[in-house]
Amino acid sequence: MSAVGQKNTGPEMRLRSALHKRGVRFRLHDRKLPGSPDLVLPKYRSVIFVHGCYWHRHGCYRSTTPKSRKEFWAEKFEANVARDRRDADRLIDLGWRVLVVWECALIGKTACSPEEVGERVHAWLRSSQVHGEVSGEVSG
Repeated sequence: MSAVGQKNTGPEMRLRSALHKRGVRFRLHDRKLPGSPDLVLPKYRSVIFVHGCYWHRHGCYRSTTPKSRKEFWAEKFEANVARDRRDADRLIDLGWRVLVVWECALIGKTACSPEEVGERVHAWLRSSQVHGEVSGEVSG
């Protein structure tokens, strides 16, 4: 599990590229903020987390559960979700807005185009919402 990348992942790089093309500028992985957000946008007083659907339990097709050691994995996933919630709450208490962009929006069979994800994130940044999520398209 220690080999699982936490920074500069493929989905994160796709989002960064899409936002950069739209003229949105950001800082990366600010360790001074709770949860060390993937992108920090001081101009919008906003942070963005790019969450893997598997590790952060999105509930889409990418959120499978291993068949062995079920109790171990249940505890691991519950701890991840609780930490995510706690970090988001702390950021909001500090006056930051929090957006979660799910992996399925950026890669895989339900992925949106980079332009679409960039537009959805940019629309959220211009809104007054304190918390938001961007997910992949629901396949029919």
